[in-house]
Amino acid sequence: MNSSFLQFSSITKKIWMAFLGLFLMIFLVVHLGINLCLLRDDGGAWFTAAAHFMGTNYIVKVFEIVLFAGFILHILLGIILQVQNWMARPVRYMVSNKTYTPFLSKYMIYTGGIVLIFLITHFMNFYFIKLGWISNPNITPEGEPDFYIIAQQLFAMPLYSILYIVLFIVLGFHLNQAFQAAWQTLGVNHPQYNTCIQRFGTFYAIVVPLGFIIIPIYFLLIR
Repeated sequence: MNSSFLQFSSITKKIWMAFLGLFLMIFLVVHLGINLCLLRDDGGAWFTAAAHFMGTNYIVKVFEIVLFAGFILHILLGIILQVQNWMARPVRYMVSNKTYTPFLSKYMIYTGGIVLIFLITHFMNFYFIKLGWISNPNITPEGEPDFYIIAQQLFAMPLYSILYIVLFIVLGFHLNQAFQAAWQTLGVNHPQYNTCIQRFGTFYAIVVPLGFIIIPIYFLLIR
């Protein structure tokens, strides 16, 4: 009875983690669309307007709370599941397991940890400034943080931009494996669909991080 409960609990955690992961991947596309406004040659008008909307719209503010909770829960579930996996196999097998396991799936917890480092840095540079937890001298005429200037200053720093690029490359590897794992967890695992899911996941894991990577390259080499 107890064993069955633990098994059900583990499956439930994986299902929740899969749903949260897919939800966060959808948000990532929206976030990319806003960030690409930085590339417009309009003095930051579009990006500033988008930042103003995101900072003043009450529906967006509620969504941000849900999003923040989603990030935290996804991270916690990932840590719990990994610890449970380690505890289930405290000693390495003398003979290696011949069952095929995708290479990147063995390192999901580590790529996830690197992504967490990026999230903390990102929150400190943008979200915490928006909340007023961290002060910044760049203010718009309306008295709001000027995130266009803040972004320009950050991406003009080679060290920050290189770190940003490296972290998004790591995120791409994480997304590629996570996308396929999420659909498998949700039971979408059939020869008729697997190839399509794998290709779309790879496409997403390349295009979305590449979209973010273009931004620091633009400010470092072109701007």
